[in-house]
Amino acid sequence: MTSPPPGAGTSSPPGAGTSPTPGPPDPAPAVRWHVDGWQPAYGSAFDADEMGGPSAESSAQVQTDVEVPDDAWQAKSPPADLRAPDVVLLVDGVRRIDATLWTDEGNGVSHPGLAASFAAGVVRCDLRAGQAELVDWQVDRGLFTTSAVATDVSVGSIRYRVRQVNVSDPSKLALAVQAPLTELEVAVSTRVRASTQDDDDLLVVDGPLRKRRGLARTIGYIKTQRGNYLSAAHTAVVTSLRPGQRSPVFKVGTAWGGYSWYLRLPGRPGPPWAGMVRVECSTGVSKQEAIHLADLSTVTLPRFASTAYKDPRAPQNLIPIAGLERRLRALLGDPRLLHRSLTLATA
Repeated sequence: MTSPPPGAGTSSPPGAGTSPTPGPPDPAPAVRWHVDGWQPAYGSAFDADEMGGPSAESSAQVQTDVEVPDDAWQAKSPPADLRAPDVVLLVDGVRRIDATLWTDEGNGVSHPGLAASFAAGVVRCDLRAGQAELVDWQVDRGLFTTSAVATDVSVGSIRYRVRQVNVSDPSKLALAVQAPLTELEVAVSTRVRASTQDDDDLLVVDGPLRKRRGLARTIGYIKTQRGNYLSAAHTAVVTSLRPGQRSPVFKVGTAWGGYSWYLRLPGRPGPPWAGMVRVECSTGVSKQEAIHLADLSTVTLPRFASTAYKDPRAPQNLIPIAGLERRLRALLGDPRLLHRSLTLATA
């Protein structure tokens, strides 16, 4: 049998035949997705449930010409000769539900209750020595219930004091723990500021300042953004910030308002608000002092930023804060032992 000539039976050369000509590529999608840096169990750095996250405009009155004219907003970097303070104090609190309880008041009347433990503390970071230590803390407990006749519950030397809560939805009892926790945070903040001997330290409060606006050299650190205080033009400046840069200082005109600014922490790239925190200080300081605190936060806070492989809320959950939270949770006691003891005490 004669072999076919070379090339017989092979495909046609490019361009031969009637193969269809490829059309233009599909247009690029209009929306780009990013995965939130926080682990889902911790929610999101943008609290979309309450106010739509940073895309929702706040109703607060905002003055944006505090540091620069309104039409001259741009990213701000700290002065080249500015260094972080030698001592940084950080305040935070933790809370935990130890047990869910129900009252038995006779005639079929029953009310829900939550036995909760909560604590607040201060960690002192000595940047000269490279050391951090817990310098103040306070632990408290409460029995939160809608019952008007409930009594305290004691477990050995531990006492859960009744705190009556006026809520119609029992599922919202846990929200009532935040108020006494905030009071603990205010108490330890006030004590540590009164006892400090450093006149150039910085006190960083995890969360809004609230009742701590009278404390010297103190800033509030808000890592979850619940709304956007700025116009679209100013927001564009914020989302263009590079790690270690901040927005100009602006003033929020709410009951608990103050001077404020946005700061981007170092971390992996992500959505426009990735690594963003809002920092605030009291309007009891001068405009120049507020700007100085803004610059000081820019050279101080980024060095404490956490990394994703170590912290599920990186980079906003600062390393000293994460360590403080672990220590405070340990001070709350063993949750299994407390649950078992509460079960026995109410049997």
